[in-house]
Amino acid sequence: MIVAAAQFAPVPGDIDANVRAIAELVRAAGADGARLVVLAELAVTGYEPSLIHADPALGLTEDDPRLDPIREACRAASAAAVVGGPVRTGDGERLGLATLVFGPDGGLLTRYDKQHLYGYEREVFAAGERDGRFELDGVRFALATCYDNRFPELAERAAADGCPVYLASSVLDTANDSFETVYPARARDFGLYVVLGNTLGTNEAGACEGRSGAWGPDGERLADAGTKRGYAVAELPVG
Repeated sequence: MIVAAAQFAPVPGDIDANVRAIAELVRAAGADGARLVVLAELAVTGYEPSLIHADPALGLTEDDPRLDPIREACRAASAAAVVGGPVRTGDGERLGLATLVFGPDGGLLTRYDKQHLYGYEREVFAAGERDGRFELDGVRFALATCYDNRFPELAERAAADGCPVYLASSVLDTANDSFETVYPARARDFGLYVVLGNTLGTNEAGACEGRSGAWGPDGERLADAGTKRGYAVAELPVG
């Protein structure tokens, strides 16, 4: 299973521009053999909770036509994509800080809503109540979003549920210690492959410089995308 951890600098609130960027990364990573592409938390809008709160038009639906270029890219690349955005809940009244996973056929494999909201996110989003799971090519994957990863029980449940790969879509600023203290620990403590999709640029969390990538079950880095737009590819011996 070849997985790409992708990163770019979203344009705040510009869904069309960000969707185009995501689609380009999916196509490029797919051409490099990636079967799965993981992107950052709120990649579709940028990490801008106050902007999302102020502008209802930034709320997406699971079948939102504005996401069609991503679906088309998945089909063209024969790759799945893990994409974060503000997505309306079933009642249509609230937003989840959601991860949508589109399969290689462009269809929705699953949706996961962040369970542990952080700071101002609690004013904007409804917390999720279920763990995120999906299967691709016979491999089970677990989903978690940024602050979720500070809670080891999510990774513990993933391992117990037969998920060898744990996908962490996040927004980590340059001062965040999670690169050293959280992601390798989740991998090492629970025998998981951990894949991080982070962001670039300045947003409401601060200045971010990417460093998306993957860790092996021994806690060692397998791949690092560095600090520029693009992706890191890791070949995981699963499935």
